[in-house]
Amino acid sequence: MGVLMSQLIGIDKSWGEAREAAKFTQKYFLAGTSFLAVGLIPLALYSGQFTISGIAEVVADMPFYLLQLSALCVIGAAIVQSAMYPFHRWLLSAMTAPTPASALMHAGFVNGAGILLALFASLLFASNTLYILFIIGGFTAIIAQFTKLLQVNVKQKLGCSTIAQMGFMIMQCGLGFFNAAVVHLILHGFYKAYLFLSSGEEIAQTKPERPTPLRIRPLQAVVVLLFGGLGAYLFASWTGKGFLLNSGLLLTLIVAITVGQATYNIVKEQSLSVMQKIVVPPLIFIAGIGIYALMYNGVTVLMADMPMVTQPLPFTSVQIIFGVIFLIGFFIMKLGVYKKIPWLYVKLMNLSQPNKKSVLMYKSKSI
Repeated sequence: MGVLMSQLIGIDKSWGEAREAAKFTQKYFLAGTSFLAVGLIPLALYSGQFTISGIAEVVADMPFYLLQLSALCVIGAAIVQSAMYPFHRWLLSAMTAPTPASALMHAGFVNGAGILLALFASLLFASNTLYILFIIGGFTAIIAQFTKLLQVNVKQKLGCSTIAQMGFMIMQCGLGFFNAAVVHLILHGFYKAYLFLSSGEEIAQTKPERPTPLRIRPLQAVVVLLFGGLGAYLFASWTGKGFLLNSGLLLTLIVAITVGQATYNIVKEQSLSVMQKIVVPPLIFIAGIGIYALMYNGVTVLMADMPMVTQPLPFTSVQIIFGVIFLIGFFIMKLGVYKKIPWLYVKLMNLSQPNKKSVLMYKSKSI
């Protein structure tokens, strides 16, 4: 699949930057495939099982060192395909792909990592490596959201957005909720396919407007916290998860933040009256939580026969520490504090740069 995707990225053979992008991304895809092969071959040889379901049944009888080695390789394959940091540059360098191919890549190809991790859920639990997914996903989600704000073109913004959403999805896997990750990638797939295929509508000759700095007043902060809590409560209630002190609480927080961010993205593009701004966002937010909960329940039923795809983890210090870091980073991003820290701004800008050979510097350039 990676080879076919790289061919689509470089489909215009007369375009030098497209050829370079195809070669650059293919290296990452081959690395991901190598990770997966190195992880699965020892499991198959040791167990004598050559199907995923067969391996899953005998995972408990395998040596712990073998489980950890294989799990780390599977995680490596997943984070390469989903463009997690530090393997994100292939996605940012793939902008030479035609827009329909970009829609396929952002709405389908990168989502394969969630399916891969769900298939090997029992291996990840047995090897005690889920916390790695949680940490990588959390850092990626925050950093990619930061870098998205620095981009000046539509496709690059969508690329950073995809990386951030994949970070949220990987976090959900790290919390033991692979079914929630599958829901996330389904919703993300439809949403991102629509955005790419409608990106031409963004082309317009307009006067740039200075962005209005975001100021959070005490009343606004209270409203945000209340609706965040309401969203978490509704999701926990509608999915029957309850409010036990485990990783499920962090999942409800991620869902509330994700739906809240989507609501904000929808509302900010509309010209609404004061009354509409009061009424419309809560309605969209609650409807979004309801749709998410409905799909969560449906996917849970469909994945009921798969082992350990819905297995909340007890709270650990790692989850608490990185959960707090995640929240701090989220509010720093929303408040725009990073703009007042030059070294951080430059670092984020450098992190979001594609491979220089894949960038068209001059429109008239021909190779």
